[in-house]
Amino acid sequence: MLRWLKADAERAKTTETFRNISDGLQEIYRDKLLPIEEYYDFHRFYSAPLTPADFTAKPMVMLIGQYSTGKTTFIRHLLERDYPGMRIGPEPTTDKFCCIMDSSKSGGGDHVIPGNALVVDRTLPFTQLSQFGNGFMNRFEASMMEGSPVLQGVTFIDTPGILSGEKQRLQRGYDFEGVVNWFADRVDMILLLFDAHKLDISDEFRRCILACGQNENKIRIVLNKSDMVTTQQLMRVYGALMWSLGKVINTPETSRVFIGSFWDEKLNNDEQRNLFEKEESDLYADIAKLPEEAALRKLNDLIKRARLAKTHACLMTYIKHEMPSMFGKNSKKRELIEHLDEVYEQVSKRYNLPIGDFPSVDYMRKELSHYDFSKIKKARSLEPIDEILSNDIPALLKMIPRERDAMELPDIFKAGIANVTILMLRITVRIVV
Repeated sequence: MLRWLKADAERAKTTETFRNISDGLQEIYRDKLLPIEEYYDFHRFYSAPLTPADFTAKPMVMLIGQYSTGKTTFIRHLLERDYPGMRIGPEPTTDKFCCIMDSSKSGGGDHVIPGNALVVDRTLPFTQLSQFGNGFMNRFEASMMEGSPVLQGVTFIDTPGILSGEKQRLQRGYDFEGVVNWFADRVDMILLLFDAHKLDISDEFRRCILACGQNENKIRIVLNKSDMVTTQQLMRVYGALMWSLGKVINTPETSRVFIGSFWDEKLNNDEQRNLFEKEESDLYADIAKLPEEAALRKLNDLIKRARLAKTHACLMTYIKHEMPSMFGKNSKKRELIEHLDEVYEQVSKRYNLPIGDFPSVDYMRKELSHYDFSKIKKARSLEPIDEILSNDIPALLKMIPRERDAMELPDIFKAGIANVTILMLRITVRIVV
């Protein structure tokens, strides 16, 4: 029996609630939002259309870090068993994007599914990854496991070790940062793993963090192998890590850092044993709550997508209105792109849109410069989006059980806390053995 997560009847109820909300989200997106996205060529500028599997997929956790920082070992530590295709070593062993999933709906048993087979299975949320070509398909697979309570609620995405130094110059054969960005938009949690002895953020690592885009709220920092240093060294390591992250993650809030040693071996240094126990407990609790919060996350993502689609539609309508009917189209296009920040302000005032809903000016300048303005269609009603935001989303929110009293914890979280005692015993065993 897993010690950190209890698969009880309450989790089944949570999953059932999530499925009901997913059906509503699919219907809203298919009937109201998707037609507007297609009309205004939304998918040319932003993400591809959502598939039914995007709404029904289990919560996903993606692990990113340099090679030999313990990503694969971390997953094995949570599952408490090996999974098909797993390789662990001090050298860069994981050279593929590997999805560790439950196999109960795919024939059962432990087996590996190659990437080309994954992207044609419409029951899985990976069909759109085919856009990255065969170079990526050869570096993508799913490790299917049977009988793991953890995978019945969460899917893990193990990524290739990020290169540093001269190795960064090696070509992977596919758009690595693009794949990271694709997963970042769809996963529920992003774990950035650092080794206590590897705090440098290479150029490729920096690009991967930036590729996470507007998903900073999903990021959790894990300082792994912290038992390899003394307490004094750990304080210096923590400070150096925060200084390095401050130059990459440009947010006013401080990123949460979980400190510990996430593997099954005994601790090399038990000076901070109590700290490691509490940090591991907090991280496990965050992961344990993902199935319960998945429905809310998907609701939130649909709201963000609807607001962005409305902003995009209004921007395209404004550009269409400003373009001349016959002569001077190219010069007007250059003028609009050059003064795009002023265009944003005009669109914001005219359509009463928050300026924060607009995409980056630099990004949009680049995209518009390659776009044929003659493809922009006449304005159409955006009432379906307003109906989504004002009526449909509140109706779906009522389907989620009301939050319990602030002094009460969800059962799945209680289960995690109840099992902390067993978790501490396991950590203690690691120390004294």
